[in-house]
Amino acid sequence: MSGAYRFAIDRGGTFTDVVAETPDGPLVAAKLLSEDPEHYADAASEAVRRILAEHGDAPIAEVSIGTTIATNALLERKGERLALAITRGFGDALRIGTQARPDIFARHIVLPEQLPAEVIEIDERVGADGTVVRPLDEDAVRSAFAGVRAKGIDAIAIVLMHGWRYTAHEARLVALAREAGFAQVSASHEVAPLVKLVPRGDTTVVDAYLTPNIHRYVRQLDQALHPHDVLRFMQSNGGLADARAFRGKDAILSGPA
Repeated sequence: MSGAYRFAIDRGGTFTDVVAETPDGPLVAAKLLSEDPEHYADAASEAVRRILAEHGDAPIAEVSIGTTIATNALLERKGERLALAITRGFGDALRIGTQARPDIFARHIVLPEQLPAEVIEIDERVGADGTVVRPLDEDAVRSAFAGVRAKGIDAIAIVLMHGWRYTAHEARLVALAREAGFAQVSASHEVAPLVKLVPRGDTTVVDAYLTPNIHRYVRQLDQALHPHDVLRFMQSNGGLADARAFRGKDAILSGPA
């Protein structure tokens, strides 16, 4: 769109940097503290407001943002409280992990803090060939989900054995989780359809942990921005995603990317 602004924003933990292409062509820049609640609610939208006030009001064709919100939330353990729903017998699979030891001779192994506040072992099992070895016990699932929701947990990661390929049980758990009132439901066959349980599970857990933070920020920014045509976020892979499709698993390296 000619005669419109285009903004590129880097929202870091300390500073937010903005470069704008003005309707007349020249580039202008702004730099604000990312957190300054006494003066503004959000640095990105405030920088946009100031540039528009200084260089003239005009439509905004595009806003592209890289942000460390997900990075900081993961490092500081400030994501959503969540539960992990996993096939019975594999409740500790993600804690055991790959058993990789960076220091092979260390006698005291310090494991990272696990993200799920609760682990629900689901009574089901599908074989590697798709055979249903143990049917999904939906009554037990409803009871378990209700118990977790009663503790105030609003996000859930669903990771079942062979769920990446044979998705029926995971899909049914998604429906039951939404029925139970979970606001954030991440299923491994949708988030990271990988053969191996541990990397698939880790990615799904991170997605459930971070996506609510991301969506809150997207909604806040979308409402605060001057009317705009396109709002996109930088993903960990360096590509841009529409704000509505931006989620936790793709946001961890958004800022560095």
